[in-house]
Amino acid sequence: MTKRQGAPSVRWAVGSGSVFEERIGYARAVVDGDRVHVSGTTGFDYAAMTISEDVVEQAAQCLRNVGAALAEAGCTFADVVRVRYLLPAREDFEPCWPLLREAFGEVRPAATMMVCGLADERMRIEIEADARRGPVAPGAGLRIAAVEGGAMVEQWRHVHNETVPPAAMTPDEAAERAGRYRLENAYLGDTLVGCSTVRPPAGEERTATVIARVLPAFRGRGIGSALYAAGLAHARGLGARSVETVVLAANADGLRFAEGRGFVERERYVLDGERDEWVDLRLAGHPS
Repeated sequence: MTKRQGAPSVRWAVGSGSVFEERIGYARAVVDGDRVHVSGTTGFDYAAMTISEDVVEQAAQCLRNVGAALAEAGCTFADVVRVRYLLPAREDFEPCWPLLREAFGEVRPAATMMVCGLADERMRIEIEADARRGPVAPGAGLRIAAVEGGAMVEQWRHVHNETVPPAAMTPDEAAERAGRYRLENAYLGDTLVGCSTVRPPAGEERTATVIARVLPAFRGRGIGSALYAAGLAHARGLGARSVETVVLAANADGLRFAEGRGFVERERYVLDGERDEWVDLRLAGHPS
């Protein structure tokens, strides 16, 4: 996906960069509240606007395109509730089954296969999907894992830099954090959706810092709450007697999230040589 059209409010649209969207006048996907509707999607590689002659390769590219649209809309294949397969030749459907089962076998959405003509004679399969952006929790689609190895550190850095651009880190800085703090990543299926940091207790008050971050498209689904709960449990397991968090002042969602979990603002400040304001908050009920 290359762009999002409109504001991330009640109804907004996702674009893929396909020339068909511009020429015909439609969006790759539309998010309407907690519902996501992905348009009929073919096997074109939208970056190059090329398409394979093989139906199975087309199906694989269809799924990549649909998956990218779902991710832009803040969900994954696990959230799909209905899928439709459109093929000009019914005999082409069965060779695609293994790929379709891999994507939807555990989800078991409602499904329909239709034999019909498609817009371009090169197209041998088209896939359309509807999904619901419902709440998730560990064990119900959400996986939270401690950061281990360079690949996971880079994923953690990606979420950190996307959610806190003024404090963007280099790979070396992220690796240094991994050596000092407890870092965790959150995934929906195989899709990276968030990360967290736990700074161990320090000082006479044994104060730990717990920070949860969620990529914007995936907010409002309980992911931040799950990351925060896991981080808080780890901090208390290290003997923390008080807990703080840090939020960029411009991040209104982050401030509301912290305040909704009992954090109280203690201090606002601007780091030397910078212009962005930060907010330190402490969990209520602990000494200041």
